[in-house]
Amino acid sequence: MSQTPDLADDHPTRPRRLRWALLVPTRNPGGAWRDFLQALATQTLTPDRVVILDSESSDGSTAWSQAAGHQVWPIRQQDFNHGGTRQLGIERFATDMDVVVFMTQDAVLASPDALAGLLQGFEQPEVAAVWGRQLPGPEATPVAAHARLFNYPQVSRTVRLQDRVQWGLKTCFLSNSFAAYRVPALLAAGGFDPQLILGEDMHLAARLLQAGHAIRYQAEACVYHFHNYSWGQDLARAFDTGVFHASQPWLLQAFGAATGEGVRFVRSELRHLWRHAPARVPEALVRTALKMAGYHLGRRHQRLPLVVRRLLSMHKGYWA
Repeated sequence: MSQTPDLADDHPTRPRRLRWALLVPTRNPGGAWRDFLQALATQTLTPDRVVILDSESSDGSTAWSQAAGHQVWPIRQQDFNHGGTRQLGIERFATDMDVVVFMTQDAVLASPDALAGLLQGFEQPEVAAVWGRQLPGPEATPVAAHARLFNYPQVSRTVRLQDRVQWGLKTCFLSNSFAAYRVPALLAAGGFDPQLILGEDMHLAARLLQAGHAIRYQAEACVYHFHNYSWGQDLARAFDTGVFHASQPWLLQAFGAATGEGVRFVRSELRHLWRHAPARVPEALVRTALKMAGYHLGRRHQRLPLVVRRLLSMHKGYWA
């Protein structure tokens, strides 16, 4: 087992090796799960504990996980919840750890030092959460590739609450597809909220910032992770984002509305496509219109019948 380097904890005068766990929720990840396990096996740093939080997979992936020496914790599919499942995983498997790392089943570590690079983000003692860079794979469409390049730039940064003047809502942006948290800070902030349709990572990051901590984007730590969403999936994702923002008005009040970031994204996307795939520009405009419609419907979801909410949503189990 490789040694985790001495990293600063909450007492910068007493650096020590951090104990850390890796938790990964899964549900039928398919053949790509072998790529995930292979990339994990080649890491230069080994987690003190790896737990697969599996929701009744039937594709043989749990056997592959166990064969690789990882613990599998079964969860009933109807009990899965983005925030609640992660929080239960922490309370069961990571309260004795300094750091917990989360990944999703479709994120593949891009290099043997990816996890080591992520943990290096904790060298600053005020940092309570670190998130890594997500790269588009060769199968990513130009639209999907741009989304990764826009949201996950090449330059690292550390942000604090006062940086919301510059970054707005982007200040508390991070993704649990590849992120790590100091467990004591996470628990003190109340952990992941189990009542959210999505955005449990951003929701927690905002509370960590309000508690006086810093958030670190570690561009040197990379995974391959992207989504080739259909037009319908774009609308559904935007609808759920609108539901999230409507249910958490304090988030937009504290960090600013999402409108400005959305405009910057669209402009960047059109420039990217014009240079690299001009034939996709009309498609991007249609997708933008669908996402705008989905988001505004989500913000007003309480006016819609339940059957319509379920129809429009990507996370239909939320409405059960």
